[in-house]
Amino acid sequence: MQYDQNVLTRTERRIFALRTLYSRAGYRSYRMRKFEDYDLYSRNKDFLLSDRVITFTDTNGRLKALKPDVTLSLVRNLKDRPDELQRLYYDENVYRVSERTNTFKEIMQMGLECIGAADNDAVAEVLDLAEKSLALVAEDQDYLLKVSDLDIMTLLIDDMTDSKDMKAELLKLAGEKNLHGIRDLCGRNDVPAEKCATLTALLGIYGAPEQTLPELEELCRGTVAEAESAEMISVMRELTDDSRRIVIDFSVTGDTSYYNGVAFAGYIEGIPEPVLVGGRYDMLMRRMKKRSRAIGFAVYLDSLGMLGRNAGDRAIDEFFSNTVRDEGGED
Repeated sequence: MQYDQNVLTRTERRIFALRTLYSRAGYRSYRMRKFEDYDLYSRNKDFLLSDRVITFTDTNGRLKALKPDVTLSLVRNLKDRPDELQRLYYDENVYRVSERTNTFKEIMQMGLECIGAADNDAVAEVLDLAEKSLALVAEDQDYLLKVSDLDIMTLLIDDMTDSKDMKAELLKLAGEKNLHGIRDLCGRNDVPAEKCATLTALLGIYGAPEQTLPELEELCRGTVAEAESAEMISVMRELTDDSRRIVIDFSVTGDTSYYNGVAFAGYIEGIPEPVLVGGRYDMLMRRMKKRSRAIGFAVYLDSLGMLGRNAGDRAIDEFFSNTVRDEGGED
């Protein structure tokens, strides 16, 4: 049978390539309803990018909501199997308020989740697939996967103050890489200078893993974050390769009420916002009364529309052609 990729739109070709990538890695497709009980989102508003949700009343009188997030819905409905590793991928639409138009928008989202016995090998696997996903959808543009570890950051911050408000402010400043703001805040609150210097030095670490991991190991030696840094270093050393577009950047943060451990964001040249976002979310699992560990990411397909209309699709073309050939499609 002859396959003609020209009948597919650019988005369809990207989805096809990503589905093939994830399937070959052992992930299975997971389908969800378009809506959930509104209480799922009302209880977890701080997890969502926006607390504005499209709601409607079902025929039985229950308040429903069009799905603004995939992960919450998936975690709620998936059976808790902490001793197994469930590898899932999805291709879903979510409904959110657009930052550009301030109106509701249907957003195409694709991603994967690794849930259950998600150990360090699973973390390395997910990071590997995140980087490969960027390589596929970036077309001819340069791309970068930025990786940090929230546990290292929060351990150092917790060692600086007992104030919840100050911890939240330090994490916010860290996400902005506002070193002056961090030093000023520490000075006004009598934080020991060496602890403040460790945090700012952590934010100064930036670059390829093979260059920055020794620096991270030295910085965290003898600190409260030594064990966690050793764990991150072990994971990242599996991904050290000159051909990879991965950098360590501790300004990648998130809500520590939901996220912990490795966090990452993917960027493509020409797009001013991340097109891929992910991380470990064991804290969300606990809030949902689940014992499993979890890590995953989402690719925001709509953001890829910002790439030039005449941009090349060589990575997709090559992937598509190889897939057809491997499956015996060109008879």
